[in-house]
Amino acid sequence: MNNQQIVYRPIGIIHSEHTIAEKTPIQPVYARGCKGRVEVFEEFQDGLCDLDEFSHIYLIYHFNQAPPVKLKVKPFLQDVERGIFAVRAPGRPNSIGLSVVELIRIEGRILYVDGLDILDGTPLLDIKPYTAKFDLHNVKKNGWQDDVDHKTAEKRGKRGY
Repeated sequence: MNNQQIVYRPIGIIHSEHTIAEKTPIQPVYARGCKGRVEVFEEFQDGLCDLDEFSHIYLIYHFNQAPPVKLKVKPFLQDVERGIFAVRAPGRPNSIGLSVVELIRIEGRILYVDGLDILDGTPLLDIKPYTAKFDLHNVKKNGWQDDVDHKTAEKRGKRGY
């Protein structure tokens, strides 16, 4: 077993209207209209070249306000315990988050986005372009989420937003 330590450093910071975790939408699909800014640190600005050619991007970030790690949790959409790797809850062995957001525009080293489901002040680890050529799949199974009806998912997913 390899217990090698891995160290990441932020490349920026995410700014959003969300300051209370319990009132933050759980996924970008429930955060439409939640606009925000992604500030990329100056030393990484050149890496933004050509990113404005994409309509959507992945934001990879550190859940800096995550609860303690639990290997079984009740997901936000259900009241049944599930394994942490079958949900997207933040209290994970490695507190890494992933969101696909709409890229509205880039001004210098500031990205303006929509569909932001991330707490204000969250450290940004990476940005990757979302592309249908690589990322769009004909999904046949959605696990336990297939048991959650759309109305319930939308109500719980918005979490008071």
